[in-house]
Amino acid sequence: MTPTTLCERYLDALNRGDLDAVLALFLPDARVSSPLYGDHDVTSFYTELFADTARSETRLLHVFDSSASGSAVALHFAYDWTLANGTPVRFECVDVFKLSEDRERFAGITIIYDTAPLRAEFAANKG
Repeated sequence: MTPTTLCERYLDALNRGDLDAVLALFLPDARVSSPLYGDHDVTSFYTELFADTARSETRLLHVFDSSASGSAVALHFAYDWTLANGTPVRFECVDVFKLSEDRERFAGITIIYDTAPLRAEFAANKG
């Protein structure tokens, strides 16, 4: 599977809120670094994210593959996120994935976006 295909499957699973499909794309010991949630193991992060989400809609903008080293891929996308309390937030995001040695799964992810415009809505949703 190519890194681009991995990224497309990731966005599809994210849009569907399919925890099992998202987790299948990661190694079991993968870690997530998120600007809103902090550092977590992959299972606890996506479990919490999906609990905080009423709807996700993403639009792929770019995939950047580090084919020279083969160890990472970055996914740039627009994210229309509806929080569990119904509040919609929109932003662009870059997810930088560390790839497994065989480049068939994600070994970790660093999520990058500006949290300032949505931090108040996120805090209210967490109530």
